[in-house]
Amino acid sequence: MLSNKRIQELELVMDFEKVEECFKEVSSWIENVGRKRLRETINLDDSLEMLLQAQKQFREFDLVASEYCRRGQEALKKMDRWEDFSSVDVHSYRVKLQTYKDQLEDFCTQLDENRHRICETVRLYEFFDKVRQ
Repeated sequence: MLSNKRIQELELVMDFEKVEECFKEVSSWIENVGRKRLRETINLDDSLEMLLQAQKQFREFDLVASEYCRRGQEALKKMDRWEDFSSVDVHSYRVKLQTYKDQLEDFCTQLDENRHRICETVRLYEFFDKVRQ
């Protein structure tokens, strides 16, 4: 049984190394592109026209960002089996996996929040624009 468990752990490590490239690519994009673009959407313009332009740009970014989130989540799903292993040999891999998972969840949450905030801000500005007219 110990031998089988050890073989399974080694297989998991090999699987992790295959999937890690995807994690690295997604992680790099989040840090170098995604977070920067999210920060740019913090301050929205005061006019409806500029806000609609910002919303359009965000939607284009959102398509790409959502694809990276999806890819990251698929890669994490492949590693679900890690939760059953607690040996010291796989601990460092579990730590890496948790770091990727935390980063991805944080980014996807921020993306959702920004999407909702921009949408609500546009609706509010459109409402005020109708009231003024």
